[in-house]
Amino acid sequence: MSDQAEIRFLEPLDQTRVQKRKVRWWQKPVLLAALVMVALPTFAATVYYMGIASDRYVSETRFVVRRAGQTGPNALGLSLASVGLSPTSTDAFIVHEFTRSRAGIDFLKQRHDLSKIFISPKADPLSRAVRPWQEGTGEDLYKGIQRFITVGYDSTTGISTLRVEAFTPEEAQAVTQSLLLGGEKVVNDINIRSSQAAIQEGERTVREATERLTAAQNAVTNFRNREQIVDPEHMAKASAELLGGLMSQLAGLEAERRQIARETPQSPLLAPLDRRIESFRQQIDQERTKIAGNTNSLAPKIASYEELVFERDAAARTLTAANQALETARIEARRQLLFLDRVVEPNLPDASTQPRRLLSILTVFITSLLIFACSFLLWAGIREHRHE
Repeated sequence: MSDQAEIRFLEPLDQTRVQKRKVRWWQKPVLLAALVMVALPTFAATVYYMGIASDRYVSETRFVVRRAGQTGPNALGLSLASVGLSPTSTDAFIVHEFTRSRAGIDFLKQRHDLSKIFISPKADPLSRAVRPWQEGTGEDLYKGIQRFITVGYDSTTGISTLRVEAFTPEEAQAVTQSLLLGGEKVVNDINIRSSQAAIQEGERTVREATERLTAAQNAVTNFRNREQIVDPEHMAKASAELLGGLMSQLAGLEAERRQIARETPQSPLLAPLDRRIESFRQQIDQERTKIAGNTNSLAPKIASYEELVFERDAAARTLTAANQALETARIEARRQLLFLDRVVEPNLPDASTQPRRLLSILTVFITSLLIFACSFLLWAGIREHRHE
C-alpha cells in the first residue's frame, strides 16, 4: 500500500480556547489592591504608633460656673437634660469659648513658651502642633494647639471638664492651670463690667437728682430772701384770720350803730361810730389788697412759691427713688455675680494615656478595610455592567 499524502483542514484558531497564561497570586489585582489599600496603611500605622509616636500626658480639671445663690438643677431640669434638652443656658460656655479662643492662646503666651511645649523637639514631627508641611505661622500654631485642648460639659451635673495634652506631665498640668486661671479672669472681668454698668447708671441718676434738689432748694431760698417772706402761705393764712377778725368787729359796730340810730337818731355816739366803721372798712380793704388784687399781693407770690415748693418736693421724691434704685442695682449686681468653683484641681499625670496605640492601629485597619470593600464593590459593579 503506497503512502499517500493526507490533507486535513483545520478550523480557524479560537482565541477563547487559547490556554491562558498562569497568573501568580501576587499578580492578582484584588490582592494587589488589598495590599495597597489595607496592608500598607495598617503596617505604616503600626510602625508609627508602636515605634515613632511620642507619648502625650493628659492633665484634667473640673469646674462649675454658677451665679451667686444659684441652686442645683431641679427635677424638671434633670428630666430635660436626660433627653438632650437644656432648660436654661449655662454660663460655663463663657469659659469654654475662652479656652479654645485666640484670647486663651494669647493668655497662655504670656505665661508659657508655647513653641517649647507644643512644638517640642523631643516629640515626633507628626505629633507636634505644627506639622512638617506647615509654615509655622501663628495661625498654624493656634489651630494645632486645638488638638491638645478638650473641654466638655455635663448637662446633668453642670460640671465642665477641661483636658490638656502635652509631652511632659509638668507642662500638661501647668497649661491646664493657666487656662483655668484665664477662665477665672474672664469671669471676674464680666462681673466687674456688669456691676459697674448697673451701679454707675444708678449713681449717675442719684447725682442728677441731687443736683436737681439742690437747685430747687436754692430757688426757694432765693425767693424768701427776695420777698422777705419765709412762707407766703402761712402769711396769707394769718392775713385771712386778721381780715376775718376785722370783718367780725365791723359787723358788730354796724349792728351797734343801727341799734343806736333806731333808738336815738340824734345820739352823739353815731359820729364816733361812723368814724370807727370807716376805719375798719379801710383796714379791711388794705388787708384784702395785701392778699389779692395786684402784683404786689400775696396771691401771685403764693403761686410762685407753690411752684418752687412743688419742684423741691418732686426733686426730693426723685432722689429718694434714685437712692432706692441704686441700692436695688447693687443688690442685683451682687446676686448676678459669676463664680468659677473648682471641683477638681489640675492633676499631675504619672503615665501617658495618649496616643491610644492599639486603638489607633485598629481604627486605621478598619477604615482601610471599609474603603477597600467599598472600592471593590464599586469596581465589581462597573465590570459586571460592561460585560452585559
